[in-house]
Amino acid sequence: MSPTSPDTAAESTSTKRLEEEGEIAADYLEELLDIADLDGDIDIDIDHGRAAVEIVSEDPEDRSLRRLAGRDGEVLDALQELTRLAVQTKTGERSRLMLDVAGYRAARRAELVSVAEEAIARVRASGAAVSLAAMNPFERKVVHDAVAAAGLSSDSEGVEPDRHVVIRPA
Repeated sequence: MSPTSPDTAAESTSTKRLEEEGEIAADYLEELLDIADLDGDIDIDIDHGRAAVEIVSEDPEDRSLRRLAGRDGEVLDALQELTRLAVQTKTGERSRLMLDVAGYRAARRAELVSVAEEAIARVRASGAAVSLAAMNPFERKVVHDAVAAAGLSSDSEGVEPDRHVVIRPA
């Protein structure tokens, strides 16, 4: 039997912890779906070092789950915080779990990458900084990642709810 390196052991422990977070979140969300009398399946994954849980509809035409996203994702943000609290209550540790409902965050991520790419093009063309509209933390993270991948720099400025991303030349 070969010895396990400290990095591999830490990775394994981290993966197990994230899988546990996902399972706890799935149990919590299944109860919520039952109470709300909504149909949906729960998908659990690990994405970028976070537990990722998605409530998906068995019927792509069914719009009932979209209510859990709410206008501009506000209900989804609240539901994610409640789910994180449920996980924290069981594990005793703060969770960074990401929740998606009916593909809302995935679609929003694609929109934000497009917005970031347009802003990146303007920064490259003008050499001047570009400020984007106010965004929530999830949205700002998506933009920061796109900007970093393009080799430019970005910062979040302002205070909630007006916190926004400013993109600058490298």
